[in-house]
Formats: sequence, structure tokens, C-alpha cells
Amino acid sequence: MVTTRRQNTASEKLSAGQDVLSASTVLVDKATDLERWRLKDDHGCQTWHYLETDEEVKAWPQTEADRHHLGLSLDLPTFLVPKDPLSATHNAIQHFAHFQLEPGNWACEYGGPMFLLPGIVIAWYVTGTPVAAPVSTEIKRYLFNRQHPEDGGWGLHIEGESSVFGTAMNYTVLRLLGADREDARMVKARGLLWHMQGAVMGPHWAKFWLSVLGVMEWDCVNPVPPELWLVPDWVPIAPWRWWIHMRQVFLPMSYIWSKKFSYEGDKITDELKEELYVQPYESVNFAGHRNSISDRDNYHPKSWLLNSVNWALVNIWNPFLRTSGIQKAAEDWTFDLIRREDENTLYANLAPVNAPMNMLACYIHDGPGSYSVRRHRERIPEFLWMKNEGMLANGTNGVQTWDTSFLIQAVHSAGLAEDPRYKPMLTKALEFLEDQQIRENVPEMEVCYRHNRKGAWAFSTKDQGYTVSDCTSEALKSVLLLQSTPGYPTLVSQKRARDAIDTLLTMQNPSGGFASYERQRGGEWMELLNAAEVFGRIMVEYDYPECTTAVLTALSLFQKLDPEYRAPEIQKTIQGAAKYVRNAQRPDGSWYGSWGICFTYAGMFALESLASVEETYENSERVRRACEFLVGKQRSDGGWGESYKSCETGVWVEHPEGSQVVQTCWAIIGLMETGVKGGEVEEAIRRGVKLVMGRQMADGGWAQEGIEGVFNKSCMISYPNYRYIFGIKALGMFAQLYGNPEIQ
Repeated sequence: MVTTRRQNTASEKLSAGQDVLSASTVLVDKATDLERWRLKDDHGCQTWHYLETDEEVKAWPQTEADRHHLGLSLDLPTFLVPKDPLSATHNAIQHFAHFQLEPGNWACEYGGPMFLLPGIVIAWYVTGTPVAAPVSTEIKRYLFNRQHPEDGGWGLHIEGESSVFGTAMNYTVLRLLGADREDARMVKARGLLWHMQGAVMGPHWAKFWLSVLGVMEWDCVNPVPPELWLVPDWVPIAPWRWWIHMRQVFLPMSYIWSKKFSYEGDKITDELKEELYVQPYESVNFAGHRNSISDRDNYHPKSWLLNSVNWALVNIWNPFLRTSGIQKAAEDWTFDLIRREDENTLYANLAPVNAPMNMLACYIHDGPGSYSVRRHRERIPEFLWMKNEGMLANGTNGVQTWDTSFLIQAVHSAGLAEDPRYKPMLTKALEFLEDQQIRENVPEMEVCYRHNRKGAWAFSTKDQGYTVSDCTSEALKSVLLLQSTPGYPTLVSQKRARDAIDTLLTMQNPSGGFASYERQRGGEWMELLNAAEVFGRIMVEYDYPECTTAVLTALSLFQKLDPEYRAPEIQKTIQGAAKYVRNAQRPDGSWYGSWGICFTYAGMFALESLASVEETYENSERVRRACEFLVGKQRSDGGWGESYKSCETGVWVEHPEGSQVVQTCWAIIGLMETGVKGGEVEEAIRRGVKLVMGRQMADGGWAQEGIEGVFNKSCMISYPNYRYIFGIKALGMFAQLYGNPEIQ
């Protein structure tokens, strides 16, 4: 039974002017001068820099790309209202070309999740990492801008309802960065947190980070035993079988949990102990709250099996069976794997969840002044992104390879790759993809459980260095399309293209489908051990229509250009992939999407798959069913609008704000992939094109609308370049397929 929280007293105002993240951090709720921010792109490694002096500003002029990302006014041409889709396509390409960066890629925000900044900021705080005042200022500004306007909290992602995870963690970040607890916005957030019964109701990851900060006791955190890494590989629950993001988070988390590291404490953390709970800190029964979680956070409740395992670890293993020798062996091996992850990614790390954990593990093991800690401090800023709302954390270190590949394909689909106006832009994009191909496997890849990567492309950069099936496929398709178009250089040799194919051929699952980073190594039953609580389908790899389509279409294109290479294996793989796509279709004609929202996204890819194996509207009943599903979801204004709730619930949910440009483009691209001519479906496509053209702005771009992406069913993520990329592709494809008529 919790007691009523006593009224909080006014806190002492903090002093200003410090550049080190500490109890005396700057307390000024203000914005920096956006005209002084610059984006640096070094071979795809993107970092934002604030220029303090006029001399620096003069020496490093702000680009149109900088201004675009910062939401500043642009000095770009405007166009007459286009009457036909091809003219609208030209306008969009010419507009988007201004934002290409020097290495040849496009950049953008990749935000949305609200649990990323807390891990970074807490890791900075407990390791005494200096944080520039402009960064501190802009992180605070972003969090206040993204605070729920009604209840004062924060959710799992920017469009989600407020939760204990989002509210407790982002409140904590604001306090660490110097926000006054008596600020009206902080009082409101704290009131909501208390209404939700305080931080003890947070999920596992929240309890972990709060224990690291020293404002929660480790007794509140369910066990994260590093000994699991000592079990033989044949054991069904061995961590190497888990999805890569899950195991690379569990790895440093288990090391830190075993060490029971907690920050020594200071004035701010002492105050947070008062502010995060509904009763005095000393009276909280932390051990009794290990399994407590708010209904708002409990998307994937802990299973009976996981609860039983946790009970056995707490009551039997830890007190009676876990010897110091076992503990040391487990910690030594987990840190060796952490070190390998750091070295294999040049300290860029897989993503911004494991990166700050790895930094903290290095701080514990190697010491504050060590090379490893220094390298982490240098690379973590690559996750930070500056925009008009402030500074956020991206979901990876960028979308460089992914978005650049799709832009190339969009222009090619529009039949404009040979247009001399766009050849310089596309040649630079090709040069970027050539530079980013991964040329070798990681050392001792079997020891660190890594998949083949020679010839692959990552989602962002080759430094990050993880094979992704669809990223490799989309990049390879883009390279092959341009290099087979007159006027483009051959930068990626036949051997290197074959290297990519060799890696893709190792990634097919027995179902015929393809997952993301690796083959599926464990069964779905392992979700019984999902301890994250806020995510679904996180424990192992799964087949995805999106990934399968990317591989299938890449193999098909490659076989046309290099028909002799591994032809029987490629054909068998294509047949298996097509079979999976057919089997994954639901009775209503739809496919569930796991990386974009949701049925519109997956439908676009699946219909592209079927088209590549010559299944069309004319000859395929399943294609006609898919068209019927999509046409049935078209809104009265000609567009499509699907809520992120579709991802959470697994059924179509209409978007509360109406039709969305990006989803409309996905739907009409999918319908056009069927080759349909005439009738209800072509009319639906024309109506969709009319909406997309009607929303195009005078400069050739489109306004940002709802969030576009998703991962693990429950967390949404932004892809702001999609409105350009798929706008170009949809309008250009229509012009190619239907003769570019005027759209009235």
C-alpha cells in the first residue's frame, strides 16, 4: 500500500554557465540560434555542430540542407502548379536534390522513440562526460516541445499516450540537464507520474537506467544474468539465438547489472529520489516492485515462464548457487563480447540503446580515461539530430544508405535516370553507395555470433557494419539499375555485386522468407522470455514481407544482368521467397507490415514481389484480392490514411487526421505494380495521384504529416524523406504506366 506524497517544496535555483553535465548544469529554458548550427557529413558519419563565433559562421556557411533540417526559410525556386504527374515529379526531384549532402547521401531526422535520449544522457551524467551548453539547451527544448499538451507526460514515442516509461525517464533527463523542479511543466509531469503511482511502475529498461543513476535500488530490477552467455550454443535459449537488437542490449545490460553499478549521488539525484516516488524513498519496498508495471506500459506482459525464471534467479540462483567464480567468468566473457561489438563497429555500435550501455561498461571495466570511453564519447553524438523543435536522438546513426537507395530507384522508376539534369545527383548517390559497401566479414565472426557481411550494405553506414537483408538488396538494386543505364560509371564491380548475392543467399529462412539481420535462430515461443514489456516480437528474428520482397527483386534483377552466376540457387531462392509472400497474405487480401505503417506499406512491397514473378492483376486472383483490399480502404478524398494503431492491434485502423501523402503513395505504387489498366482500380490510382499532386507545395515538396515507420509492433519512428522519395516514385510511375495525362 503506497502512502500519499507530501507536497513538494520549492527547490533552490541552479547556477548557470556550466558546460559539464552535473548538478550545476545550465538552467535556461531557451533556444540556441538556429542559424549557427551546421551538419557535418564525413563519409556518411553525421554530426551537428554549433558555431560560437562570427568568424566560425563566416568560414562555414549554412547550406540549404542545414536550413531544411532546421526548419528555417529556404531560398529555393518555386514552380507553376503542375497539370500532369511528370511535371510534378520533376518539381519534386529538383527540390529534393538541394538537400543531397557532399558524400552523395541524404540525411534526415530518424526520431520518434522517446526512450533513447534518457539512456544517452544518464550515461553521460554518471561517467562525468562534458556536454556542451547548446546541446543541453536543445535537448531540454525538444523534450518540452514534445511534452503531452494535456497531461504533461511523455509516451513510448512521439504520437503515443503518456506512460511511466516515457514520463519518468524524460522527467529525469530534464532534471539532469538543469530544469527546475518547480517549473510548471515539471510540476505537471510529476503530478502525472504520481498519478501513475511513480517510477516503480515503469518497465524493466526504465528500472535499469534509474538504478544506474542511483535513484532506484537494484532490488527493483529483474535479474539480467550474464551467466546466460556461458550456456552452450546448443541450448535453445542461448542468447546468440536472439534478435540482434535484443542480444546487443542484453549483453552490456547484463554486465552492468552483475556489477550493480550505481552513480555515487549528488544534489540532483537526491532530489530525484524525492520526486520520482509517491512515498519517501526510504520506505519504498523496491524488491516488492520488481514485477510492478503500469497498464500504460505493459504492451507485452511477462509470461508465467519468465516470472518463474525470475523467481528462481532471485531466490535460488543468486543467493545460493552463483559463486564468485561463475560471476567472474560470465563478466569476463560478456565484456569480451562488448569489446568485439565496439571494435567491429569502430565504436559506432548497433544503435543508441546499446551504445551508451557499452560506454558505461567500458567506464566500469577500463576506467574513466580509457581509450574505449573516449571513443564512445566521440561517436555517440552521431545519434543526435538537430531540428526546429530542438535536439533528439535518432533510432540509429542515420538512414543514409536506405534513403539514398530508395531515391535512386524512385527517379529510375519515373524514367528519368537518363535526364541530364539528374545525372550529377544520381552519380554522386552511386558514389556514396559504392563507398558504403562492406568489403569484409568481421574477425572471428562465429565467436561473436555475427552473420556474413562481405558485400552487404548496412541501414546507415559501413562503420555501423551490420548486414541487413533489405538494405543490401535495395542498395544492390540501385547500383545495378544505374550501372546498367547509359552514362553512368561502373563503380561496383561484378565481383562485388556477386559478394552481395553470396551474402543474401545465406539469409533465407526455411519458410522461404527473409528476416532483417540474420536467419531466424530461435522459435517464436521465445517471446515467453520477452522481458522488455513495452515491445512485441523482439526476442528472435521473423520473416517479413518487406525484407523478402527486397531480396526477391534484387535477385531477379541481378539474374537478368548476370544470368550464369549461381543460377540454380538464385532461382530456388526466388521461388521460395515468392511462396512465402503468397502464404503471408491474409484472407482479406492484405499483408501485415512490420517496418512501416502498416498494411499499406506491406501491400506495396508484396505486390512488387508478385509482379517480379509475373503475377499481375490479369492473371492472379491473390493480386486482385490485394487490390480489392486497398481500394476498399481508399477515403472519399482519394487518399489513404492508416493509424499506427494498426501496427499495435494487427487490424486496419483509420488515421485520425485523414489521408496521408506517404501512405497514399504506398497504396497507389502497390496498385500500379499489378499492371492494372482501366476499371475501378485505375480510377482509384488516379484519385490518389490527384490527392498527392494537390498537396504538393509550390517549391516541389510536401509538408510533413503523420509518423511513417514502426518497429517491434508498438514503437513508431519517423522517415521524413519518404514524402519526397515515394512522392517522386508514385507520380513518376503513373506517368510511365498511363501516359502522363493531365490530372483535373
